[in-house]
Amino acid sequence: MPGRDGSPRRVREFLRGLMNRRGIDARMDLGGAGERLAAGRLRKKGYRVLARNLRIAGGELDLVTLAPDRTTIVFVEVKTRRVVDGRASPPPEASITAKKRANLLALAQRVSSRHGWSDRPLRIDVVAIDWPARGKPAVRHYENAVTPGAR
Repeated sequence: MPGRDGSPRRVREFLRGLMNRRGIDARMDLGGAGERLAAGRLRKKGYRVLARNLRIAGGELDLVTLAPDRTTIVFVEVKTRRVVDGRASPPPEASITAKKRANLLALAQRVSSRHGWSDRPLRIDVVAIDWPARGKPAVRHYENAVTPGAR
């Protein structure tokens, strides 16, 4: 419980402790770490990150990037999973359902029309990350992973 004085610091510490016990903070940290790792890897491949965690009506786009060709706008969905006993179960890619694909397409269309990118090539990529307790994360980049009409 917060200290008797009710100081903001003590209240924050109390809430942080609750979040850690429920796994909320750890899950958010893992997702944020995965997005930072994905952005760094994409930069090394020549992508330019235009936006992170872009929130609009209907959802959020993890990364919006400019491809190395400097013409194509790439919307990137990042999925990160902890590796337990040597594998991420299920793999992060498995969480890209038909409903998620449809939502990503709608968000990408909305953002591209809002920013005047309708005349540019657009695509949606997925970066999947298996993050072990020790060692380096395994990162997989699937270009053009979500396309109109895909099931």
